[in-house]
Amino acid sequence: MSSLVCFGLGYTAQVFAGRMAARGWRVHGTARSAEQVGVLRAQGFEMSVFTGETPSSEAREALRQATHVLVSAAPGKTGDPVLACHAGDLDGAQNLQWIGYLSTVGVYGDHGGARVDEGTPLNPKSERSVLRVAAEEAWAEFGANTGKTVQIFRLAGIYGPGRGPLEKVRRGKARRIVKPGQVFNRVHVEDIAGVLEASLLRPNAGAIYNVTDNEPAPPQDVMAYAAQALGVEAPPEVAFEDAGLSPMGRSFYGENKQVSNARIRDELGVKLAYPTYREGIAAEAAALAKRSTSS
Repeated sequence: MSSLVCFGLGYTAQVFAGRMAARGWRVHGTARSAEQVGVLRAQGFEMSVFTGETPSSEAREALRQATHVLVSAAPGKTGDPVLACHAGDLDGAQNLQWIGYLSTVGVYGDHGGARVDEGTPLNPKSERSVLRVAAEEAWAEFGANTGKTVQIFRLAGIYGPGRGPLEKVRRGKARRIVKPGQVFNRVHVEDIAGVLEASLLRPNAGAIYNVTDNEPAPPQDVMAYAAQALGVEAPPEVAFEDAGLSPMGRSFYGENKQVSNARIRDELGVKLAYPTYREGIAAEAAALAKRSTSS
């Protein structure tokens, strides 16, 4: 029986774990608090608390039977928490066939709007991206030293039900911030799950994959489309200089690149369900409309 352990059963990992559970896999997930564990157990997941500071005895037990492991827990200043607490358990997991590490396209830094792929030198700017690079390197080293099949997935901006442009418009929190030439890369959460599932069928030790849709796009265009999909007026445009963004918000706009997804299509045979933001937002809007008419 295939068995998946997910360190950090958050928004993205839940979608992937749900897919695999529907296929009859055993799934064990972790969350940082007992409250989160309780919520996810109520949704049918086998869960344990993992704070990243000490090992989880329940996760350790699950790893003994694990065939696949997904790591979405964020790194800290002291390194990757899963490696710090469970490297020995992972090394000793006799049935383990695949380890997927979820990283971010932020590791590339700023490229002035140029196209980047998995071979582009990394140039992280923010502290969070610097930590991700260190975690990627640690996982790659672990795979090389142990012979375990470790693959790294660099995710673009994640959106999907309850999260992203459509939700911001619905809640009245959307802004159309304009910075000439700026584009962002995005990916629907279901397409992330699809890429991970495709990778399970073609394990490739040491492989790195960009997980993004086909069309990096200006953020103001995406917000305008989300408003149109909901049948409401788009929020007014605001110049980047006048937006009053937080330091973190400004750091996002300080990185401009077009991330290639050719490898997931060529190597994994992935056909995206939502190749651009238009298909993803339109599908979400249709689902919202259906729920509102049936309620």
